[in-house]
Amino acid sequence: MKVALLSFAHVHATTYIQLLSDRNDIELIVTDPDAEPGDPTRGKALADELRVTYRASYEEVLAERPRAVIITSENARHRKLVEQAASAGAHILCEKPLATTEDDARAMIDTCEQAGVSLMTAYPVRFHPAFAALRHTLTDGTLGPLLSVHGVNNSRPPALERPWFADPALAGGGAIIDHTLHVADLLDVLLDGEQPTHVHAVANTLLTPDGADRPEVESAGLLTLTYANGLVATIDCSWSHPATHPTWGGLTLTCVGRRALVEFDAFPPLLTGYDTAQATTRWEPAATDLDAAMLDRFLTAARTGQRAHPDGETGLRTLKTVLAAYTSLRTGQPATTTAA
Repeated sequence: MKVALLSFAHVHATTYIQLLSDRNDIELIVTDPDAEPGDPTRGKALADELRVTYRASYEEVLAERPRAVIITSENARHRKLVEQAASAGAHILCEKPLATTEDDARAMIDTCEQAGVSLMTAYPVRFHPAFAALRHTLTDGTLGPLLSVHGVNNSRPPALERPWFADPALAGGGAIIDHTLHVADLLDVLLDGEQPTHVHAVANTLLTPDGADRPEVESAGLLTLTYANGLVATIDCSWSHPATHPTWGGLTLTCVGRRALVEFDAFPPLLTGYDTAQATTRWEPAATDLDAAMLDRFLTAARTGQRAHPDGETGLRTLKTVLAAYTSLRTGQPATTTAA
């Protein structure tokens, strides 16, 4: 099956390319025409390093009629690429956030529906087997009705690798739009798509790497979500990991039910070792490869023509939570997801 990846802007693009290149059932083509000339971390230079077939433009790639397309551009450029890919008849996996505005997200969903192709939002954490076990404790009654949820999604500042993450025009915001969404998606699964009635957000720009200018966007955020049934959820979505931290980031979820408390860690403790070539301590991840699990689900859906999940509607619901958070930041008051 022919698969195309459009843009290397997102930090996940390289990982997706490596995972797809290892599969013998995939013919992969890529393009990154928006890269700055001479940037060794993007464009043809990166494609050559990864030994993957490169094309000069989006139009050239889509003219080859790939069955599936993965979009890893800057957030604000998702809509145009989704519309182009849908017009070419491709099923689409779009990096999160689905868009930076509700209008763009809705247009993307409508375009894919009209073209008869799937639109999947890149939320890999929901495919973790431990999260499936957590959800089972809710559906089988072991946990009891949910009373509160505390989610944490932290990482190093992604702008250290890709400066556009700190550009509000391209990213749509900072840590809130970057790190709220994975936790919001898990809440969406647990609550069967129910949205919060109100979102209250606080944020600052105090978490700044040594020697770096204070960013234009928030680097630390905390959201409080309230639901119609009284459930309260909080999300710590900060860029708080130092550059020297052994992992890029982490995600945890603590669910308090009427009968029990359940904790979920998407990235459990690392395996420690020693790298003799580099003469340094080495850390090896001990977690499930969530990106591989998500890609496998997407490719199966593209191959069979089934609707891919999490779909565009999921991406829109979770985006509304983020947009409400930014409304709350502007007003200093809780905001509704419908008013965002």
